[in-house]
Amino acid sequence: MNPEDLLNENGAEKKKQSPLVSLEVDLKFFSESIREVAVEIMVEGLSAYPIFIAHQHDVKLGEVILDRNELNSEWTINASTLEEFIEKGVIKKELKQRFIDSFKNPHDFMCVFAIVPEGANFVFFPYSKE
Repeated sequence: MNPEDLLNENGAEKKKQSPLVSLEVDLKFFSESIREVAVEIMVEGLSAYPIFIAHQHDVKLGEVILDRNELNSEWTINASTLEEFIEKGVIKKELKQRFIDSFKNPHDFMCVFAIVPEGANFVFFPYSKE
């Protein structure tokens, strides 16, 4: 432990910063790659509802498309679908329609299931404008 941590100097800001700040940086940086995968999922008929899982640990959901260890980034991104989320029980079957109704246009927004130590939640993040 550093002396600054004991005195709560300089370390306070670091601890308060949400891990979602670094997620936003990675999502902006990899936006075009993620969009290409989303379009591929839809064009190939796999799903009309692509979902991207952002995590910093091992997750057994979806397929890795951007590995943080290989890319020297903060987050690993997996590609998945609404159908897999229902199959694995992440989204209950009876809540499928509610999810579909709240799903934003997948050509304009990526649906991100962000997993952090405090829990997980869905976020719709706009693709970067070119």
